[in-house]
Amino acid sequence: MNLEDVSRETAGRLDVYRALLEKWNPRINLVSRASLLDGRARHFADSAQLYGLVPHPVAHWADLGSGGGFPGLVMAILAQETGSPARVTLVESDARKGAFLDTVIRETGANATVITGRIEAIPPLDADVVSARALADLTTLLGFAARHMRPGGHAVFPRGATWHEEMAAAQSAWQFTVDVARSKTEAGSVVLHVRGIASV
Repeated sequence: MNLEDVSRETAGRLDVYRALLEKWNPRINLVSRASLLDGRARHFADSAQLYGLVPHPVAHWADLGSGGGFPGLVMAILAQETGSPARVTLVESDARKGAFLDTVIRETGANATVITGRIEAIPPLDADVVSARALADLTTLLGFAARHMRPGGHAVFPRGATWHEEMAAAQSAWQFTVDVARSKTEAGSVVLHVRGIASV
């Protein structure tokens, strides 16, 4: 989804989110300070591009290692306009970051829930879509997705310039189908849309 196409109400909620991010970031380091200078493209547009890569409607979207809420919280705010995903779960082990996420949810009215816990320790989420951004290498992410994605579900993972190497390593541990979409916000980066994850 292109942020230029969202409603005035959605744009306003994203502005509230961005203001809270700038307020909280010096205290708990949600994102790098330098990236805030171009936060709209670097975080918000970068997250929004994932929206159209999976089939909608989505009943349950789970974002693993949410940190500052990217991309999961952006999905929840976009859903206020579109109705999909119907609900979003944000998994974050750091309680301070979880408090930030709860604050943004409260201030924007987004339909999202924060689970404060470790991804590998919480009960399986049975999500239709699983996302994670800047969390771990692809092999580890596929293990997390296999645990928390329902059969027939989808996973979307933004990856940087070394994605070829990560893919080769992951294929020795996992079977999966993948579509590669070029990032609209960062040259050399991609978004991997993964399905049918099974251990080798």
